[in-house]
Amino acid sequence: MEHQHRYDEHGKQLCCTEEEKINKCADDAIQKKSTSASSCCGHDDHNEHADDDHDEHDHSQGDTNIFLRPAISFIALVVALILDHYFLSTWFQGWVRAIWYVAAYLPVGLPVLKEAVESIRNGEIFSEFLLMSIATVGAFAIGQYPEGVAVMLFYSVGEVFQMLAVKRAKLNIKTLLDQRPDEVTVVENNQAITRKAEAVNIGDIIQLKAGEKLGLDGELLSDTASFNTAALTGESKPDTKAKGETVLAGMINLNAVSQVKVTTAYTDSKLSKILELVQNASSQKAPTELFIRKFAKIYTPIVVALALAICVLPYFFVEQYVFSQWLYRALIFLVISCPCALVISIPLGYFGGIGAASRNGILFKGSNFLDSIATIQHVIMDKTGTMTEGVFKVQKTNLKPDIDEGYLLKIVNKLESQSTHPVATAIHEFVGDIDNSIVLTNVEEISGHGLKATIDGKELLVGNFKLLDKFNIPYDIDPNSIVYTVIAIAYDKKFAGFLTIADSIKEDAQTTVDALKKLGIKITMLSGDKSSVVKFVADKLGITNAFSDLLPEDKVKKVQEAKSQNNTVAFVGDGVNDAPVVALSDVGIAMGGLGSDATIETADVVIQDDKPSKIAMAINIGKQTKKIVWQNITLAFVVKAIVLILGAGGLATMWEAVFADVGVALLAILNAVRIQRMRF
Repeated sequence: MEHQHRYDEHGKQLCCTEEEKINKCADDAIQKKSTSASSCCGHDDHNEHADDDHDEHDHSQGDTNIFLRPAISFIALVVALILDHYFLSTWFQGWVRAIWYVAAYLPVGLPVLKEAVESIRNGEIFSEFLLMSIATVGAFAIGQYPEGVAVMLFYSVGEVFQMLAVKRAKLNIKTLLDQRPDEVTVVENNQAITRKAEAVNIGDIIQLKAGEKLGLDGELLSDTASFNTAALTGESKPDTKAKGETVLAGMINLNAVSQVKVTTAYTDSKLSKILELVQNASSQKAPTELFIRKFAKIYTPIVVALALAICVLPYFFVEQYVFSQWLYRALIFLVISCPCALVISIPLGYFGGIGAASRNGILFKGSNFLDSIATIQHVIMDKTGTMTEGVFKVQKTNLKPDIDEGYLLKIVNKLESQSTHPVATAIHEFVGDIDNSIVLTNVEEISGHGLKATIDGKELLVGNFKLLDKFNIPYDIDPNSIVYTVIAIAYDKKFAGFLTIADSIKEDAQTTVDALKKLGIKITMLSGDKSSVVKFVADKLGITNAFSDLLPEDKVKKVQEAKSQNNTVAFVGDGVNDAPVVALSDVGIAMGGLGSDATIETADVVIQDDKPSKIAMAINIGKQTKKIVWQNITLAFVVKAIVLILGAGGLATMWEAVFADVGVALLAILNAVRIQRMRF
């Protein structure tokens, strides 16, 4: 059956390429399925090269084996050069010398020749493999044996280092992917039973020993427990949870045996969603990456045509035309022109950026968002849950004297149980258990206002004062005179009073504002909360642009206004009503801990530990990644252009060509790997 090339939605070819080969080698080395890493790097991409039931290999053994072929060629080349230049021997001449160099060439050259033939057979004529094959076989044809071996040797060494760099980047991601345990201990009838994590049901009780990782999201049943949350947040600082609090898959229990009630299915846990995001991130390519790939596809056949022209055209213009001399120049041109430095190092740079971010608890859904976030000029953020804790506590009840406070609070608690808003949680914690004997009808959530219901034929309204205005309920207080968040209550068409609820500013909120200002980024804070509360938080943090009393559609308008000023805008939020604004912004950032699934799903970047300071860190990672990528592009084009001109004029040899190709590729790869070592 004829091979059909595979392409992604951007038209990028997914098979028969150098990048596919490098990535496949790295994946096989990580999974330890190949019979040896050396055979991997010379594998046939269109046939299985690993026997499934073969014994697994150690990583270090694989990394040693990949240098075996280049080492054999290197030793044979060094011996040949010594015999050529230092120990002139009568026997090392003619066919003996030629066979020796062929033997030195085959360990590194044969796999590449095989790749070139396979690519041509499958319709991909102009590949990196073909360029190197023509250049080295051509060098042998004109008697330049050492250069032919050296070019292929250094090309193979470069390929090995590329594979190791990609492998390292992927292992950093794989460390995150290994955080979810396959089995958990479930308590049934006072018996501890080991069960597959995916087979555990919502409501089951998990027993977690000290040092064990939690396999599913749940609610802590033990009084207290301390957890290492590094898998989710990048922070190793212990996080102490109290009974009833949410604990997430991937957290490690640090003290005594604890029990957790499962609240989310295995596939729906926060960690499962995080792993899915990371695994899919590399499929979303940055514009720079897509351009280089399209460029390489057009560039390679043009290079072959130019090399042919360099070899043939001088015949018509030069008096003393020597074919071998111009063929040599054409071959040098081919070696220099190989686009490996760009094709491998640029994706590696973006992959490294995604890996560095994930280690710090920041998830990018694609390398395109690394590019986008690097250019952000204006950060617009929600107040509650982003700059404040989003954990409310009822401070005081202010109800009318003629109201039965106990009864009113019970029906308010019952109505708020219909909502997932943090305010509802605060009221529930203050009032206590929900009275299920209370029957509510016509329950309705009015976006940006609050809740409405009917009880015993009487209307109950719980929300902000805009809700009371909407239903023409008169009240005798000025809401703006109260600094705290106020929950207004109306019952039976009358104002019944209000509750004051307080939220606290996050400890790193000030650091966030200072860091963003240092980057020269404009900051705006939006909130549906009343003006006195928003002004208090804004003044405390030094944010000059702050807007209050906003409905979800008002937030959308504010973001649209910012974008209309030709600013690149990032919006940071956590609530369900933030999803539309997150989608509208150039880069949507979601708080992944308290954040709603809808917002996390819509966002381009997810901050796992809800720390706003990670906003500036994410922008910095994007800037550093983009900087490294453009350093590599500039280095590759400048060096190649210089040596190409020298080569076409006969002023550069194969050795300069090797540096322009393999040398530049190695420098670019080492530069790309730097992002994985940086501290942000």
